Amino acid sequence: MDWQSPEVIWFVVGLILILLEFALPGLITVFFGIGAWIVALICLVVPIPLNTQLFIFIILSILSLMFLRKWFRNLIAKRTKDSVETDEDDEFFGHEALVVEKIMPKKLGRVEFRGSTWNAESRETIHPGKSVKIVGKKNITLIVKSK
Repeated sequence: MDWQSPEVIWFVVGLILILLEFALPGLITVFFGIGAWIVALICLVVPIPLNTQLFIFIILSILSLMFLRKWFRNLIAKRTKDSVETDEDDEFFGHEALVVEKIMPKKLGRVEFRGSTWNAESRETIHPGKSVKIVGKKNITLIVKSK
């Protein structure tokens, strides 16, 4: 294996850019890493001059950034939003809380639990003063249902 071949160099550059995404917020460098990997694949199949490699890298990186970034963000946001913890060993699961601010579907309310108030969500409308059961949590929002 020749470490100075274009496909190896582009692969390493792409790997560095993708790993750099973990250190830098913004979901940008990963697309330049993808562009570098595509150029590495092209160089593996067809020998092309450096100027053409750079042109392909820039065009592919910008196009993937423009067209795939929003899709990636939505995918990541959906996974984060859908991750409801329902661990029965959790200190919240199965306990009762008191609704202090009306909870409606798709609109957060507030519950009191162990002397503190928490954001709460439910699939049903629950009025203040009602007792609810905690069935899960999303980050710092409790998921509740009527008893």
